[in-house]
Amino acid sequence: MGEETITVGEISRGDEEGTPVELPVVDVLTGRSFVTGKSGSGKSNTASVICEKMLDKGFGILIVDIDGEYYGLKEEYEILHVGGDEECDLQVTEEHAGKIAELALEQNVPIILDVSSFLDESEARALLTEVTKHLFAKEKKVKQPFLMLVEEIHEYIPEGGGVDECGRMLIKVSKRGRKHGLGIVGISQRPADVKKDFITQCDWLVWHRLTWNNDTKVVGRILGNEYADHIEEMDDGECFLMTDWAEDIRVVQFERKRTFDAGATPGLDDFERPELKSVSGDLVEELEEISETKERRENRIEELQRELESKDERIHDLERQLKEARDLKKMADRFSRAMMEQVTGRPLSAAPGRQSELDEAAGPVRRDPEIEAELKAIRNGEKERESSPVPVAGNDDDASEEAEDDAVDETTDDESPPDSETTETEPEPTAETTETRAETQSGEETTSETSDWPTESDSQSFGFGGIDRVTGDTGVDTDDSPTVSDVASGSAREPTASPALSGGERLVDRLQSEIRALDDVAVEMLRVYRARGPLTPQEAHEAAGGSGDRTGAYSMNRQLRERGFVAHASRGRHEYALPELVAEETVDPFNPNQPVDGTEHDLLVQAVESVFVDGIDAPETVDAAAEVATDGGTDSDN
Repeated sequence: MGEETITVGEISRGDEEGTPVELPVVDVLTGRSFVTGKSGSGKSNTASVICEKMLDKGFGILIVDIDGEYYGLKEEYEILHVGGDEECDLQVTEEHAGKIAELALEQNVPIILDVSSFLDESEARALLTEVTKHLFAKEKKVKQPFLMLVEEIHEYIPEGGGVDECGRMLIKVSKRGRKHGLGIVGISQRPADVKKDFITQCDWLVWHRLTWNNDTKVVGRILGNEYADHIEEMDDGECFLMTDWAEDIRVVQFERKRTFDAGATPGLDDFERPELKSVSGDLVEELEEISETKERRENRIEELQRELESKDERIHDLERQLKEARDLKKMADRFSRAMMEQVTGRPLSAAPGRQSELDEAAGPVRRDPEIEAELKAIRNGEKERESSPVPVAGNDDDASEEAEDDAVDETTDDESPPDSETTETEPEPTAETTETRAETQSGEETTSETSDWPTESDSQSFGFGGIDRVTGDTGVDTDDSPTVSDVASGSAREPTASPALSGGERLVDRLQSEIRALDDVAVEMLRVYRARGPLTPQEAHEAAGGSGDRTGAYSMNRQLRERGFVAHASRGRHEYALPELVAEETVDPFNPNQPVDGTEHDLLVQAVESVFVDGIDAPETVDAAAEVATDGGTDSDN
């Protein structure tokens, strides 16, 4: 094979004019070459002549066609034309790259890789990158001489600017492909734009007519100034031929190619496309099988995506329904709590759903045996209900009598309350429930039946100061009331639901104790939600220093969501909800449409956040918040 040659033209000037010009096959197949010339100078014709000569001898080639000009070779040769449109024998993507390389090297199938019809250039580059990778990898094992011809190579390995993965693979072939038998021919009409490292490493170069000053300067640097002076005068198809196997630079006139010139500039004559040869159906079937597999996989992916979107929508809908149900329950609990305060004449001890927490902190509540006996006597008809004037604030005996009278009214009066709509959803307390409440006050442990009753903590939190609905007493010892900063730092006491705190302080105290009880990672997730906005539990978990594992992330997230610190936003994402939680906990049930004062709300939120957000100092006192809250509660009663 080392002596085998191909004839590509003849010397057109000088003493040897008319002498045939031959190129050694092995150097063309495995070497590095550069063909350049301005548009219309014969550059593409020269490349096609090289391809025809290789195909005549049965050698393998792969043509990277960037302008869709080489399909004319199919007029005479059985060559596989693959690319991105219906004009090709088969439409391919980067998933076909391995099979294309296998057909080219192992089955010696000549291939035109037409990247001109891809609408997305990134798809074309990805395809060429993968094909080049597979060719390079397979050649290390096959060791079969093979030529890769790349049109407009300046687009892949430019002189100025960065080189992407595709360009790096072509450079790798030019530097290391020869030892494996993989050669490359780079073609460009702008040599000044091609990376000079590529040009200077070539074994043979073809210089057709060039006129741009920057391009002729390249000729001067590589061939010499005398050649740069004459490069503009070259005829069509004429070139300077420079090779490593010949000392002289020759002026050569290349042959005209035999096959259809698909790259010729269109004229006024009718265009007639020649009859093209077809490739073996078996080859196409092998590639079509890959396309069908890819299509099935894409269809399955689309189907799974639709199912996932449907399930996400269902989850979102269920979460919305759950939130609405919880909101309704909160409204019902607040209304029930407010009604029971009016009935009993005293604030209740804890919010619904939090009774067990306060029982553990404060111990069992003791009941008054005399009140229990008198209530029982009234229910059994042994004693008549006595009217009692509204007690004076601070008179405990009067408050007890008023509580007994109100309890009898609630358990015996058959008349409906003024708000009939509310009565349909929130039934009045009965004698049985009142008795259950009384039993709870006797010192027995709270059961599931009593834990739903509203308690003193929430009564004071929604009343902004624990105002007794009958006496008007706030229940706040102003001399001993701790500051919010004390509550935030924990210096005032261990987190409890002590009735010595004002309503705002009790809310801060309770929420801070809940935050302190969280896992460290959950607290950090709360910081992340506050700082970064809506996130998925996995994103928040990972940002908080966790692994991002779905199970662990949702476990930590559940701690935050069940306590109302975060809430579902959309499409699996959650967001920081502490300000909304504070707003909900401070709603006055007797005036629910009156929003909480913004300054007071911000003070309470800031106080709660001081326990887990660095750089936030709790307000020195909650006097302002407590005063506003107390005034608001009194106004609503009036």
